[in-house]
Amino acid sequence: MKKTEKIVLLGVLTAIVFVLQIVVAPIKLGTFAITLVLIPVVIGASLCGVYAGTWLGFVFGIAVLVSGDAAAFLQINTLATVFVVLAKGTLAGFASGLVYKLLAQKNKLAAVFSSAVVCPLINTGIFLLGSYLFFLDTIKEWAGGANATTFIFTVLIGANFFFELGANLIFAPAIAKIINIGFKTFSKKRA
Repeated sequence: MKKTEKIVLLGVLTAIVFVLQIVVAPIKLGTFAITLVLIPVVIGASLCGVYAGTWLGFVFGIAVLVSGDAAAFLQINTLATVFVVLAKGTLAGFASGLVYKLLAQKNKLAAVFSSAVVCPLINTGIFLLGSYLFFLDTIKEWAGGANATTFIFTVLIGANFFFELGANLIFAPAIAKIINIGFKTFSKKRA
């Protein structure tokens, strides 16, 4: 893929990340909104590189803050919430791009599938870490006497993680393949 094509694709994916978060944020599966935004993050990381994945993850974080999806945590500790939200998105995009880059030399399909797994794992992992570091006392209150760790896994994360992982594994490789085929076809027609 040529540099100009990567720039255009990154611009389109940036817009898709923001729109998806704003449009899909009201759809809840458990306590928090499901996110399909990790799909374009993985696609960008795979097709445009590590920096693109990092950028798209950062845009995802900004969109989460703007959409109100982090409102419950913003009320408790604004600075920590902004830090965790931006870190989880940015690091998920970075890790996704890095994994793709490392594995693509051997097998591009395996690389995009691996990238699709790593992205939600990092996103959720940073959320977990942030929950324990900054919000554990509040989460204990929300749990109402139940075990805070159980509450985090069943209520705060719940089915969301599995939905996000499944959506990434199904859609990211397929869409990345379609985009690649489209760019190759377009390049041949222009030549």
